[in-house]
This record gives sequence, structure tokens and C-alpha cells, in this order.
Amino acid sequence: MARRVKVERRTKETRVIVDLDLDREELRETSVSTGVPFLDHMVETLAYYAGWGLRAAVEEVKRVDDHHVAEDLALALGEAVARAVASGGYRVARFGYAVVPMDEALVLVAVDYSGRPGAWVELPLRREAIGGLATENIPHFLQSLAAAAGMTLHVVTLRGGNDHHVAEAAFKALGMALRQALSPSSGVVSTKGAILPPRS
Repeated sequence: MARRVKVERRTKETRVIVDLDLDREELRETSVSTGVPFLDHMVETLAYYAGWGLRAAVEEVKRVDDHHVAEDLALALGEAVARAVASGGYRVARFGYAVVPMDEALVLVAVDYSGRPGAWVELPLRREAIGGLATENIPHFLQSLAAAAGMTLHVVTLRGGNDHHVAEAAFKALGMALRQALSPSSGVVSTKGAILPPRS
């Protein structure tokens, strides 16, 4: 059974459409269009390393700044992940982690897809913005994604000087960790015998 879902999120600020295929069985392409170049780059990077097929687009209904674009995309993508995992009966490996170097940067990411959302993100970024994306919205994107997907997420910068490298290493590591955590399992990985769905 293909774990593919389509999600549409509408607010007074944005309209978001996400088409996600966790296993890239039906949707093999990746395309992200938000109007924020660095956000496009990071989400495409995440999808590539996670092994997803992904089409995502954000239309700004009311122009404010990049905050709503990043947040609403993260919430829609997280919802898509949650629905795709649910379609497989929550039979996933559950845990995943990666440590990714990018030149001088080194970032660790660990994921527990448990239905208990929470994010602890340590990204000491110093620039105000990268490619049209305020750096404060990078951890906010990750926190919003974790909340909507229903996963525990830890992101720790072990070393880094170049903000672009640190952020990109984080998204690569997250993709690799999610590829592990969301890979199909023969049963539910929990001593309880159940993984709670994300809280609504």
C-alpha cells in the first residue's frame, strides 16, 4: 500500500498544497515552491535525504513576511507525514538518527516517531537571514514540523561557523533520520504495543 497523501492548508495568510509519497513509489519527483529560495532549498534537501517524493507549493494570500510561509508549510508537511504513517498502521521503525558533516559544520539529529511531539533545537545561527529566510524561522520550521507530525526531535549543532552549512547539515541529517524512523516495520515498535497518533 502506497503511503502517499495530499494535504491542503488554507489560512488568511497562505494557501499550502503538499503532495507527499514517503516511499517514492508513485511520486518520484521533488519540487518545492514557496517564494523563499533558501526555504525551497532546505525542504528539497530534506525530501531528498528522506527518500520522499514531494511536491509542495505555498501561495501568499496576504503578504506579511516569511514567517507564515515557513510555519504553514511545516504544519502542512507535518500533517502529511502523520497521515502517511497512519495509512500504514503506524508500523514504522520509529527511531532514527544521523550525524552529518558539511565542511566545518557538524550536526546531530535524532527522531522518535512516537506520537509524542516535542522539539529541542540547538542551531546557533548568527546571520539575520539566508536566501530570504529569517534564521529565526529555521528552528521554528523544525519545531512546527515536529508538532504536526507527532514526533520527538532533537537537533544539536556539534560544530559550525558558516550558518548556511549548519542549517543545511541539519536538514540533511533530519532527512536521513526520518528515512530510518519512517521505514516500514513488520509491527509496532513499542513495548506498549501501540504508538499514539499525533494529538489534534
